Amino acid sequence: MEAPMTVIPRPAHRLHIALHESDPHARGVARGEQLRAGIPAALDVYARLFALGGITWEGIRQDAERALDVIGAFRPEARAEIAGIAHGAGVEEWQLGALNARTEILARSTAVPPGECSTLVRRTPGAAFGAQTWDWHVELSAYWHTLESPGTHHAFAGLTEHGILAKIGINSAGLALHFNILGHIRDGIGGVPMHVLAAVVLSEAGSVAEAVELVRSAPLASSGSFALFDAAGDAVLLDISPAGVHEIGPDGQGMLLRTNHFLTPSLTSGEKTWLYQPDSEQRRAFLAARCERAGRMPGQLPADTDALASLLVTGEGEPPVTCVPDLSLPLGQRWASLATVTLDPATRTARVLDGTPADIGAVRWRTLTAEPAAR
Repeated sequence: MEAPMTVIPRPAHRLHIALHESDPHARGVARGEQLRAGIPAALDVYARLFALGGITWEGIRQDAERALDVIGAFRPEARAEIAGIAHGAGVEEWQLGALNARTEILARSTAVPPGECSTLVRRTPGAAFGAQTWDWHVELSAYWHTLESPGTHHAFAGLTEHGILAKIGINSAGLALHFNILGHIRDGIGGVPMHVLAAVVLSEAGSVAEAVELVRSAPLASSGSFALFDAAGDAVLLDISPAGVHEIGPDGQGMLLRTNHFLTPSLTSGEKTWLYQPDSEQRRAFLAARCERAGRMPGQLPADTDALASLLVTGEGEPPVTCVPDLSLPLGQRWASLATVTLDPATRTARVLDGTPADIGAVRWRTLTAEPAAR
């Protein structure tokens, strides 16, 4: 079914940032200088979301500074880049810490649940490719950008929010990462924030195996899921939580399906089911049924990223895989598919659509390639 049409405010030209600096602080300064208007505006939106959740500015600052200390102990380069972004944007370092730990800070909100994302990955013999929606508050629709960072150990490309190191992307080694948030009762500050961990994985890991090892090495105090797949065709979903990291492999059709609940039985007892259910299970069951129907017909399972992304289109009467906001609702309740992303390790490319899956064909993809800088 076609998704209902809703006007979502977006910039006329989505910002793209290319960072060639190999020094982390200099790379951060370069990014911050290009985001001098956008970062304060994003901070203002998050300040309102934090306040709506009953989190005071003093509490935010304490959480942010604690997160920065953990980041600095785990990867000093990541903290140096965050400090550089703050310097370039003309804001305080703790404010950038709050942006990078926004998921962890919002975990103690009393009113603002996280957004919703849906991810599909297909593994075929010797290859894998993926697609996802990035769903978040419509008020932040103007405050994200696409990114190419060829100066890191592994060059990477993808999208992220203003001020946040990384989110969804692919690197020059052919490692791809899709990102979904999960919720556990033990979530909070005290570990490496999920978005920073994604940045470290994309810049350092050359394969699924290396990425899993890196995630397991990190101090964790919050939850999320990385769908990891690489140019060799390895693919895995990670249930990441303070209670442990667990791997889920593809199903019998070679599919990985992720929404916003844990797939590991031992973690479900600590899950914040009131945040995502029954919506998350309904979306996953809907996508699973679509894939199962396709699998009954020879050659109908998605053979490329275009076919995979088309499975994410939903409309009236169907679970909101294509997430269209109800603009009559108040702040904190207006979810939207802000972007649609496909990742292809074989070509080291990320394609980003500034819109929902229903906009495919009407809006042009932006194609990014993870290519290392000439050294």
